Amino acid sequence: MRVWLMVTLQAAWPCFFGLAMQHYPTTWGHYDMCKSQVYTDDGLTWDYMACQPEAADMTKFLKVTLDPPDITCGDPPETYCALENPYMCNNECDATTEELAHPPELMFDFEGRNPSTFWQSSSWRKYPKPLAVNITLSWNKTIELTDDIVITFESGRPEQMVLEKSLDYGKTWQPYQFYATDCLDAFTMEPKSVQDLSQFTLLDIICTEEYSRGYVWKYDKTVRFEIKDRFALFAGPRLHNMASLYGQLDTTKNLRDFFTITDLRIRLLRPATGATMVDEGNLSRYFYAISDIKVHGRCKCNLHANSCVFEKEKLSCECEHNTTGPDCGRCKRNYQGRAWSAGSYLPIPKGTANICVPNNVGPVNCECFGHSNRCSYIELLNTVICVSCKHNTRGQHCQLCKLGFYRNASAELDDENVCIDCNCNPLGSESDRCNGTGFCKCKSGATGSKCHQCLPGYLWDNGCKSRVCDDELLRCQNGGVCVNNVRCQCAPGYSGLLCEKFRSDGEAGYGSSDSDRTSEPSSVIILMLLMLLRSTWALTL
Repeated sequence: MRVWLMVTLQAAWPCFFGLAMQHYPTTWGHYDMCKSQVYTDDGLTWDYMACQPEAADMTKFLKVTLDPPDITCGDPPETYCALENPYMCNNECDATTEELAHPPELMFDFEGRNPSTFWQSSSWRKYPKPLAVNITLSWNKTIELTDDIVITFESGRPEQMVLEKSLDYGKTWQPYQFYATDCLDAFTMEPKSVQDLSQFTLLDIICTEEYSRGYVWKYDKTVRFEIKDRFALFAGPRLHNMASLYGQLDTTKNLRDFFTITDLRIRLLRPATGATMVDEGNLSRYFYAISDIKVHGRCKCNLHANSCVFEKEKLSCECEHNTTGPDCGRCKRNYQGRAWSAGSYLPIPKGTANICVPNNVGPVNCECFGHSNRCSYIELLNTVICVSCKHNTRGQHCQLCKLGFYRNASAELDDENVCIDCNCNPLGSESDRCNGTGFCKCKSGATGSKCHQCLPGYLWDNGCKSRVCDDELLRCQNGGVCVNNVRCQCAPGYSGLLCEKFRSDGEAGYGSSDSDRTSEPSSVIILMLLMLLRSTWALTL
């Protein structure tokens, strides 16, 4: 049989805690996805996320053992009396008859049947010897608890009981919680309840009398180990601030381990005896009977898997992020490019995948188009990128050109000459960068693809200057005179921006003076004589 614990696309934290959907904002992201393709400046790439299996009823995948192994009633057959009525002794247990048998698997069958089905122990016939039973639930897999552990008793809740956990497959055990009608008498512990705990004492082991006092046993049947109340110490009474709990789980290993198990053990130390003294003459009234055990959780996959499979009576994670192992607890072979690390719930909402990277990645794996033979893992991006790209390339796969270079349209991506120097004039351009066709961004007054020329009205002088000339530097040539720093007034016979050109007869060039436009020198003399005569005539009037 192959059972899949698959993850559905849900939009909130119940994917982790298996609690009611209304407790969580729908903006709190997915932990049921491991990666998606996104577009970046470097093109299409994978965005890796933390992921984990969906929470489920974990009793479907456990193995139960009892100690002593012959503690189940029915062999030989027994008759039991009711706890509240010692004269009602018509309950029979017979292991050879299906209708009268009470084997251990009935602790995990479908609830709601009438009459109830339940496991039942032998009765307390050897008083005052204690009637002690150990019920061990084993998964052969690390499990993360996501909801309260609930045990439903059919014969009255035990007067003394211990719930224990193991993190090493039953090699060692530690208590989760003590239960008693009198904690001081039974375990020399002050009685407490989960409401007495705080964020600082959450990991304390307490003894509670809440589930052992009272004798209305027909109605008070359940014993709990409160997971949700402990979550609420960080997430608030309505579990509205799950981000706070996630942060604590991410940074506090002891807290994560507290909710993590490989095995549970229920140690039943003293059965319910009712409100009066123990009736030594009718010990058939005292026994244990359990109709249901609820353990809700998920496979622990270290946030490296979004599904868990049950195959050949064994649970295992379907590991991603190049991890392997039953809990995705190590990197795959040839993927130890950096130390293995569990995924992280942070940053919200996607978390960090902490993928395993290859040991020695060659050019093909790297996909560097022959411009690099070495790769590196970038933790912030959760991806592998090419290192030390050559041939003036850059980018995750050396597929882009370095700043100051542009793509050679006539070359293939793996060509050594794929990137061409922009060669922008450093004095005429804003920077050494150019656009995809090789044109540089020019400063004011400069022009040309490389910004190495000047526009009309500008003169090159360590860049294009709008002041064409000045008298101090004597830029105007061949006797030319600078007029308002914008043009040269040339002497006769010369033209050009700086009067650098010899002007042939009849030519009037740019920058020529008024005298250049007079064909004969005698004309100037005649004009001056006429002006003198006019001035003399005016004085005689």
